[in-house]
Amino acid sequence: MDAISTILWDVGGVLLTNAWDRTERDAVLARFGLDPGEFERRHEDVFERFERDEISLDEYLRRTVFFEPRRFAQSDFVEAMRAQSRVLAGGALAILRQLAASHEYTLAAVNNESRALNEFRLTNFGLADELDAFFSSCYLGVRKPDRRIYQIALDVLGRDPERVVFIDDRAENVAAAAGLGIHAIRYQGSTQLSDELARLGVRITQNVLD
Repeated sequence: MDAISTILWDVGGVLLTNAWDRTERDAVLARFGLDPGEFERRHEDVFERFERDEISLDEYLRRTVFFEPRRFAQSDFVEAMRAQSRVLAGGALAILRQLAASHEYTLAAVNNESRALNEFRLTNFGLADELDAFFSSCYLGVRKPDRRIYQIALDVLGRDPERVVFIDDRAENVAAAAGLGIHAIRYQGSTQLSDELARLGVRITQNVLD
């Protein structure tokens, strides 16, 4: 087996909490007293375009929340959206940081996220300092599990798939990467990830997992 040179990371569900999935949306909607059924119907109409950066955050909120007058400001709603992002308990951030410090691997994000939340998360949690490249849906206009997002990462980085690992918590995204010959790992915790990486020749020190 060729030595692993590159590790591609999902962000939400692996390094951080999800940014704007159903649980996060429900928490914010409850805070502002919004009807979740109505919001979800409107969200479903536009969220893929939002994550592909075809509409802005302002437009997304105009269509989902501020289509009628509200008793709260848009800035308050955005602040509540951002507050849903946290370091994932039991996540792999410590592993990422150790690998970044080793300078042995190219590390990149492959994630689905809107531009506004993606850039907040990358900056606020220091991921912009740990990762070498960002193959995010908002930059590429394509979302996982579309195989094109993985192929773009391989092409831009100039890597053969057998030398690349992809880590994600969702089965459909892992399967899509594996279909291109990438070593795809479904994330189920830092110990499991360490074991899977070790089998591929990528070793993590024990104290990162404690």
